Amino acid sequence: MAPTRDMDYASWTRNSFLLGVALLAIGAVGHLLGPALLGPLPEWEATLLLDLEILGVLIGLIAPFTFGIVLPLTE
Repeated sequence: MAPTRDMDYASWTRNSFLLGVALLAIGAVGHLLGPALLGPLPEWEATLLLDLEILGVLIGLIAPFTFGIVLPLTE
C-alpha cells in the first residue's frame, strides 16, 4: 500500500499555495512599509524580506503543480 494513499491532495494544494501567497505578502509589505514606519532597514532584514518574497513565489508556483498534478498521477 502506498504511503500517500490517504492524502487529501486538494487541501495540500490549497494550503501550500496559500502559504506561498502569505510569504510573498509578508515580504512585500515588509519591503514597502518597513522603511516608511521604522526608518532604514538593516541589511539582514532586507535580505530576509527578499528571501521571503522569492520563497513565496517558488512555493506558490511549484506546490500546486506538485500536489495537484504530479502526486495524484503517481498513485
